[in-house]
Amino acid sequence: MLIIDNLSKSFTHVSTNDAVPVLKDINFSVNEGQFICIVGPSGCGKTTLLRIIAGLEKQDSGHIYLNQREITVPVTDIGFIFQETTLLPWRTVVKNVEFGLEIAKVPRAERRKKALDLIELVELKGFEDYFPKQISGGMKRKAALAMSLIVEPKILLMDEPFVALDCQARSQLQEALLNIWEKTKKTIIFVTHNVEEAVFLADEIVCLSARPAEVHQVIRVDMPRPRDRTSPELNKIRKEILSFIKTVSFLNLPLLKMM
Repeated sequence: MLIIDNLSKSFTHVSTNDAVPVLKDINFSVNEGQFICIVGPSGCGKTTLLRIIAGLEKQDSGHIYLNQREITVPVTDIGFIFQETTLLPWRTVVKNVEFGLEIAKVPRAERRKKALDLIELVELKGFEDYFPKQISGGMKRKAALAMSLIVEPKILLMDEPFVALDCQARSQLQEALLNIWEKTKKTIIFVTHNVEEAVFLADEIVCLSARPAEVHQVIRVDMPRPRDRTSPELNKIRKEILSFIKTVSFLNLPLLKMM
């Protein structure tokens, strides 16, 4: 479904004007309906990779193909959930969720029905008329997920969406996301620093090396769901990934600006 072909990206150092390579010859593919997690050392370019896949940033070389069509600009087939929620504070939950269809000029009754169905799917029923400031961080994440799903993207990109949540809320959101993924059959590419999260969620884990990042390994997680977070099999995979990340030495990214 999605092919990342020989992707490379550099930024320009603010002081020296030198090119700072971030991604180097990235290659991997994603099948329809897969749940993929991307992990790697901090600063290796995970978010940059996700933004390039979304068409929000331009690579220096290489190609991205979605169902044999090259992606060079943002398209509605690819949804993006950022680290920070993008809910509009002056709109209620239901009005936020239906916003994408409102922009697309979908009739009000149709978009409201779809929004309410998704609100029920993400377990926010009863909070339709609340404003973002009136709901918890976890609820905001659920609303943002519904907001992304309403335009029916083929692929959903998620950039550390649960990073700011406490452990309990994070675990609950992980389980809720898996439930939604199983019901919608969406293809998900999920960036995380949390190796335990990746092992719990993913069908496959793409491990990136230090900057300039390359695909070091793609690990298949052949474990049925629901998964036991403490199982020896998951712990073995988790330790393998943690060991890799710990052995990677890298320089912190300097202050950069886009080329």
